Amino acid sequence: MRRAGLGEGGPGAYVASGYSVYEEENERLQEGLKAKVNVLKSLSIDIGTEVKYHNKMLDEMDSDFDSTGGLLGATIGRVKQLSRGSQTKLLCYMLLFCFFVFFILYWFIKLR
Repeated sequence: MRRAGLGEGGPGAYVASGYSVYEEENERLQEGLKAKVNVLKSLSIDIGTEVKYHNKMLDEMDSDFDSTGGLLGATIGRVKQLSRGSQTKLLCYMLLFCFFVFFILYWFIKLR
């Protein structure tokens, strides 16, 4: 910085040597960075909210899947009980009936 003479604003006055231009540019860039930081902050908050929502949905799906697995396990258990007990004849008759129905449907479709 240099001092101005008497004709340049009075004694002791400083001439703008580009310092204020750099300061204004720095302030402008600083405001731009603040805006970008605020956008990133809101984006990270939104991501956190979305992650919490998806985790909640996955927990609900896991509980639904567990209950379905219990139902399927109970059904398989009943089928095993049928095959171990004296119900084997009934199971054999059911299979023969299914094959018979399948054969009749095949024959009916083939004649068309």
